[in-house]
Amino acid sequence: MTRQRTIGIMIFVLAIVGFFLYAYLLMLSEWSPIVLQLSVLMAVGGILGVISWIGYNMATSRPSPSSLVTDDKFPAQWDPKLGIHVT
Repeated sequence: MTRQRTIGIMIFVLAIVGFFLYAYLLMLSEWSPIVLQLSVLMAVGGILGVISWIGYNMATSRPSPSSLVTDDKFPAQWDPKLGIHVT
């Protein structure tokens, strides 16, 4: 058996064991309230972490050359058929 396959099987088994351990802690143990609170905290923290990472990348990235073109070079013209300005 290759090393990659062995690692894959270990990850698979550990994930299943982790699920049953989590289910036991959440449903049958006295630690249920804190396990639930930590689960929600980690989920919300993960979602907000991804949102903050997107915002950071938007704030610190350089504009692409296509976004440097202004509308002044290509003025919009009125299209009477569509009823809108087109470039």
